[in-house]
Amino acid sequence: MKKASIITAIIAAVALAPGFGAADAGHGAAIGKPGDPKKVTRTIAIAGSDTMRYSPSEINVKRGETVRLVVKNSGKLDHELVLGSLKALKEHAELMRKHPEMEHDEPHMAYVRPGETREIVWQFARAGTVQFACTVPGHLEAGMVGKFKVGT
Repeated sequence: MKKASIITAIIAAVALAPGFGAADAGHGAAIGKPGDPKKVTRTIAIAGSDTMRYSPSEINVKRGETVRLVVKNSGKLDHELVLGSLKALKEHAELMRKHPEMEHDEPHMAYVRPGETREIVWQFARAGTVQFACTVPGHLEAGMVGKFKVGT
């Protein structure tokens, strides 16, 4: 079982790589990179709930800004927050639907069990929009999505 999880995680990493690198080939815009915790300019609290919504669901940040995202699960179901292009998020959600036991721990995501809080430190590289979503099976499709508006 562990071998299958490792293989699945590798496949997911390869499939999602375009959405998280320096540039997303399908959209021509970077989503950013893991940030240096010493360079955080502000902390943003984001709550995910069983209503399949984030609060807040739209957040303004500056290009180049490094933020600490404090992701809290205020519900009774597992949730996560994954940063990416909408295309990459949908691909990841499909992988999660096919392999719900898939374990992953990447700098651009936080998996939060009920009552837990996790953090992501992220630097937004370019102006534009960076999406975030819960890719637990059915959650993205139910509307558990949000976005960062990255300004100059």
